[in-house]
Amino acid sequence: MEYTVQKLGRMAGISPRTLRYYDQIGLLKPGRINSSGYRIYGESEVNQLQQILFYRELGVSLDNIKDIVTAPSFDGVKALRDHHEKLLKKQEQLNQLIANVEKTLAMTEGRTTMSDKEKFQGFKQNLLEENEKKYGKEIREKYGESTVAKSNEKFMNMTEEQYKETTRLSEALMEKLSQAMKTNDPSGELAQEAADLHKKWLCHYWDSYSKEAHAGVAQMYVDDERFTAYYDKDQPGTAKFLRDAIFIYTGQKLQ
Repeated sequence: MEYTVQKLGRMAGISPRTLRYYDQIGLLKPGRINSSGYRIYGESEVNQLQQILFYRELGVSLDNIKDIVTAPSFDGVKALRDHHEKLLKKQEQLNQLIANVEKTLAMTEGRTTMSDKEKFQGFKQNLLEENEKKYGKEIREKYGESTVAKSNEKFMNMTEEQYKETTRLSEALMEKLSQAMKTNDPSGELAQEAADLHKKWLCHYWDSYSKEAHAGVAQMYVDDERFTAYYDKDQPGTAKFLRDAIFIYTGQKLQ
């Protein structure tokens, strides 16, 4: 079977304009151009479009999708297996969230009760979904799918006591940062105590710790305006000060 832009767009559920854009950026070229000047797509292009849409659904940027699907080493069968595994994990997360919402509704309507443990599990699931929407794409591009999946798993297995400890560490970090900022010295004792608190907080979420990754997160606080806004909300320059303190703490060269 061969398809025009219009027919392929209708079949795939995307607009002809999107297909033309994919052609322009070299992500998906038509198999040929017919005598009337129309783009014509064959089986190979349809299969490639399927891969593109899978990656897009998983939050991968178009630039990264292009690098993946156009690489000489790209293995379509392996990619499908990877997609299948990731979608199953996503399905499991959604099923847990749906079940929690249904039970919460039933409890609200007086049809059932819900333990504090179940409420906490639901809270964690909601928080994970929210963070995924906000930062999922960026952290996957920076650290990879496997690292993010392990971090999410560790978070979901966190006890209520452990979660309270992360909250305590976060509050202690912000208080220590506020004190350290007054010294204007990221290498000073207060700033280095703040960097150590940040490490302890991270270790509650990470499967394993490395100085390089710690420094990478700190740099992201400066590079990503959303993180910068969070740290700078009370005192401008806090994100950069924390980044510098962590760079010194981890032995990285200050930028």
